[in-house]
Amino acid sequence: MQNFKYFLLLAFCLFSGLTSYGQTRKNISQFSHFQSYFNPGLTGYEGSTVRGFVRNQWSGFEGAPKTFFFSTEIDFGEISGEMDPALMGKNAISVNLLQDTYGAFRDNELMISYASRVRLTENHNLRLGVGVNYQTVRLDGNAMTTEEQNDPTLGQYYGAFSDMQFLDANIGIALTHRQYYFSYAVHRINGGGASRGDNFMEGYPAEQFIQAGFREAITPNLSIITNAFFRSRKDLPNVVELNIKALLMDKVWVGAGHRIDYASNLQVGFLTQRMKIGYLYEFPMGRSYLLPGSTHEFTVALNLFKDNIKSKFAKDEVLIW
Repeated sequence: MQNFKYFLLLAFCLFSGLTSYGQTRKNISQFSHFQSYFNPGLTGYEGSTVRGFVRNQWSGFEGAPKTFFFSTEIDFGEISGEMDPALMGKNAISVNLLQDTYGAFRDNELMISYASRVRLTENHNLRLGVGVNYQTVRLDGNAMTTEEQNDPTLGQYYGAFSDMQFLDANIGIALTHRQYYFSYAVHRINGGGASRGDNFMEGYPAEQFIQAGFREAITPNLSIITNAFFRSRKDLPNVVELNIKALLMDKVWVGAGHRIDYASNLQVGFLTQRMKIGYLYEFPMGRSYLLPGSTHEFTVALNLFKDNIKSKFAKDEVLIW
């Protein structure tokens, strides 16, 4: 049974079009809570925050992906005491840490980002961001499957620990408003060309991201939030994700999402004066080639310098994405 599970994991890699076992796609189903990870231009869009999530994918399968994420964003407009830092502030920085384990591989990522804002109108900002991305990928040769041991590239590292390091850059641009945003970003613009260590991966291709969202207060006790997400990488299929949430009484949200042709999810969350706590349950589509088994994702976001509930600029402002 254990060998069968490993076979399924291997089959997923092959049918997904991966050119290397270590290059897995890091999915975040609650992507709207982590906009700045995908686009450095959105750093500080929701103020100064500490964020994190834990994702356990395909639970019940040994070697299945597990992802841990932590980030801190600092909006200098909030620190300087701007009356409306989301609109008037000009600079923000962030530090993102991500660890992803998948079978015999462990991927650690450090991303440092900077964003600058230009005020276009009374309610719109153009945000530009850049980031430095440092990744280490470690291969545990003792945890290889039989298929990996027989692979001509990976097999030479069987029974030993090996690692590679990549240094690259991210760029992003975004048009933002309190009710909507639209953004475009590219990760690893050099395609993993700057690397060192053991050569068990052929670079790390650049990936493009498009994000968009809209939110509206329908009544004082009901708001609707929608988000869309597109990502593209030359060695992997394109992915489109959509989600919709209803925020009730500025305290509880419920929602659903869909990664087209791959998986659907249900989500729930709670809003306190400074904190957002969310849970998501994801299940694969019947026609998808993804492994059977559910995915669990927990998120937390803490606002550092303001009281979310009391900081409304207008009675119809929506407090989450």
